Amino acid sequence: MLFEYKAKNLKGETVEGTLEAINQEAAVNVLAGRKIIIISLKESGALPIWRRPLHIALLERVNPKDMVFMSRQLSVMVLAGLPLVKALEVLARQTSRPFLKQVINIIAEDVRGGTRFSTALAKYPKIFDDFFVNMVRAGETAGKLDEVLNYLANEQEKSYDLMSKIKGAMIYPAFVIVAVIGVMILMMVFVIPQLTGILEESGVALPLPTLILIKTSEILRDYAIFVIIGAIAAGFGLKAFFKSKSGKATLDSLLLKLPIFGKLFQQVYLVRFSRSLSTLIIGGIPLTSALRIVAGVVSNNVYKNLIMDSVIDVEEGRSISSAFMDQPYVPKMLPHLMAIGEETGRLDEILQKIADFYAREVENILAKLVTLLEPLIIIFLGVVVGGMMASIMLPMYKLAEAF
Repeated sequence: MLFEYKAKNLKGETVEGTLEAINQEAAVNVLAGRKIIIISLKESGALPIWRRPLHIALLERVNPKDMVFMSRQLSVMVLAGLPLVKALEVLARQTSRPFLKQVINIIAEDVRGGTRFSTALAKYPKIFDDFFVNMVRAGETAGKLDEVLNYLANEQEKSYDLMSKIKGAMIYPAFVIVAVIGVMILMMVFVIPQLTGILEESGVALPLPTLILIKTSEILRDYAIFVIIGAIAAGFGLKAFFKSKSGKATLDSLLLKLPIFGKLFQQVYLVRFSRSLSTLIIGGIPLTSALRIVAGVVSNNVYKNLIMDSVIDVEEGRSISSAFMDQPYVPKMLPHLMAIGEETGRLDEILQKIADFYAREVENILAKLVTLLEPLIIIFLGVVVGGMMASIMLPMYKLAEAF
């Protein structure tokens, strides 16, 4: 954005000019850095098209690895005694992502201008969620920002390591399934049509699997453009549905009911809940506020509703664990341990131990899952390839018998 300003410099002279900044507050900070007194500041209008910043959503995303790196680097510098503004400037120079570099520089300018660090972070909710901002705010209030940043870095590294293991375990089966589907499509489009003519000319009665294979091949070959458009439309339709309130609720419930992966997802959400709540309690966030923040962090409607029920229980003077009792997706151990933590006044420690326990459970499930997936993939390949080969070879045998 372009701003027009009128101000007085140190000599008392009135100066006018234009300034390019992301927003008005950033423009004020820049002018304050020039040691001039602002008389008026207003938006000049849109920049010329060749000077407008190009916003590409993909380039403005900050992945978890970048967040872990940023949190760790910042915590190390602040723990070493470096002033926050200086630490942010150093961090911006070390960051390779242009968008993140720009954001950190703006935050540094805000902090230099007197804005609280947590307030500056809150302007970028897509990068710094409520959990991160509230922990930083708690650290500022208690005068323990260095400790909080170090603790946040540790917790983010644990979460990142856990999610990396899950993604790593899923790469191999996903690759195999995509490869098999690709090979099937190629055979349907290029191989099956060559055999179709021979089989039809022979006059041999074709079995049902072969007829299905031939018809599928004809549809893919003759209506390829419609199949592609339909697949893309279905993909966007499913994406839109699962982003809606009802669709998200359906997907969240379905994930927990999956025969093999359901338990894995349950454990992951429980780790996220326990670790996040423990971190917020240690940071001094009031329990009801911490629960509301964690409800957003968990990102599953089933557990979110349970957590919000526990908020009501706490506000009415009941135990936090009461909402988790006898729930189908909550192990019986969890609410009982939480109740012990409340009674002993060590809920944060109990939650941390629960998080560590379920994190190990996730790793054990992943190890077993990887071992189980190998024979399942072999069986899947055998069924798919064997089914296609049988559909092709059956009429060939009949044709051979006819001669």
